[in-house]
Amino acid sequence: MKLAEAKAQFISSWGAFATHWGINRTMAQIHALLLISPNPITQDDIMEQLNISRGNVNMNTRELIDWGLVDRVLVPGERKEFFSAEKDIWKVSTQIIKERKRRELDPMLKLLAQLEKIEGDKKDKDTQQFIDTVQGIKKLGSQADKMLDVMIKAEENWITGSLLKFFK
Repeated sequence: MKLAEAKAQFISSWGAFATHWGINRTMAQIHALLLISPNPITQDDIMEQLNISRGNVNMNTRELIDWGLVDRVLVPGERKEFFSAEKDIWKVSTQIIKERKRRELDPMLKLLAQLEKIEGDKKDKDTQQFIDTVQGIKKLGSQADKMLDVMIKAEENWITGSLLKFFK
């Protein structure tokens, strides 16, 4: 397989995989292109290589920047904006975990804490079933939250980081 074909397949596959994770295909394809690009590239480069519109590139690069996965890069002597992605896949994974936790898990845990404070007769079967279900989901979510916190902080903790790097 030639490099151009391998790059195209990687970009296409990264985009397809991302849809299973709830991420926009085009956003993932832009991320994949930036991951494999050795140098920062412009919006025009992204448009040309992925055959997508300027608006689509603009919207998705902004979202990738919001996720902390892509940076704007200033190139001396150039007026165009350049973009680059973090290349360390461990850092990429950690950043994705942080963002998904912040955007999805944290609001869910907040909602569940509110829902378990239901008013009513605790002896009523329907009320008790509702409370038990909400508490069970909240417990699972809290355990997932703690586990994700450990993973996020793993790089800060040398021993845990070393063990996790061993499994990379």
